[in-house]
Amino acid sequence: MSDCFLVLEDGEVFNGVSFGAPARRTDELDGKEAAEGGEVVFNTAMSGYHEMLTDPSYAGQIVALTSPHAGNYGCDDAWSERGPDDSGMAEIKLRGLVVRSCSSCSVPRGRISLDAFLKKHGIPGIADVDTRSLTIRLREKGSCNGLIVAPSAGDALSEEEVRSVESALRRLPSMEGANLLSSVGTRTALPAAFGENLRFTVVDCGVKGNILRELDARGAAVTVLPWTASSEDVLSTTPDGVLFSNGPGDPAALSSVVTTIRNLIGVVPVFGICLGHQMIALALGGRTRKMKFGHHGCNHPVRDERTGKVQVTSQNHGFEVDEHSLPPDVTVWFRNANDGSVEGLIHGRLPVMSCQFHPEAAPGPHDSSWIFDDFVGIASRRKEGSSCLLETI
Repeated sequence: MSDCFLVLEDGEVFNGVSFGAPARRTDELDGKEAAEGGEVVFNTAMSGYHEMLTDPSYAGQIVALTSPHAGNYGCDDAWSERGPDDSGMAEIKLRGLVVRSCSSCSVPRGRISLDAFLKKHGIPGIADVDTRSLTIRLREKGSCNGLIVAPSAGDALSEEEVRSVESALRRLPSMEGANLLSSVGTRTALPAAFGENLRFTVVDCGVKGNILRELDARGAAVTVLPWTASSEDVLSTTPDGVLFSNGPGDPAALSSVVTTIRNLIGVVPVFGICLGHQMIALALGGRTRKMKFGHHGCNHPVRDERTGKVQVTSQNHGFEVDEHSLPPDVTVWFRNANDGSVEGLIHGRLPVMSCQFHPEAAPGPHDSSWIFDDFVGIASRRKEGSSCLLETI
């Protein structure tokens, strides 16, 4: 028997069973729905739901899993991907989870169930959903806003209740034009003890923890700065390289960060991952645009245009770089093998490089972890006074 529903902005309704935190009842829609509704996207990963839940890039979204089963191995805080955060904000940034089947089996000692983890963080989930039908709808019509709700009485939504939810969803802002960085990341500088180590400064736009771990594994001393940091703030840390992280929202709405990047290009090696990649493209004079339904999952093939080799990557983004807007001295480094979209950039003269996907995985394959070797190698060669450019295509 259904006891909660996913309602989309066009009035389409998907019924299911509540798990995690209780869904808000329709008679309780009092303006707070903006904090609970979100853009509905589908993720094609077969596992890694805990890392998805704690990825700051999912802020403002409701994630539907195409894998038919979730929760069988539980949740463990050691797997969390939220980066350093001194604000006391909630660990989970997404606004809901949609699954076909949520496991109720016992989990290994020291872990908690997916249901308990969502309850702990106040996030509603809905199971027993026809996620195949939902995915087809999102693929054909595009991502849209949605809200997980419970009926005010009984086990079905009335037509009046559906109209009430539609009205609430019309008040939700679009992801296009959204600056969501105030809801993620650190608020103060987190300096590193440098010593003789290579110095990396990461501008935290919602950084995943494994990005920092990958840099640390390569001997880099990492200072983390909030997304509000100016170019002067960044240069005051005397970095050998600067990395702009992943994060949520529309890159075109982040003009202050784009200005910071523009001021750093040519002064220090600049790298970007996901949202950082998109902002680098903007800083170089390119444009970005909203995708129909984005890339979310850890099985996306990407081709290295230098070598022709294809790697399987982890991805989570709803915007892309417009290749035709790029200046002549910027080359496409990686390309999505499915749809041909831009997945990475190299500058022909300056130490600037970026990738749209997540080389740190978490979750996902480690095919592209070598990109961190390139990031660190460019910064190291520049520090030593030798060439710091990648071989261009």
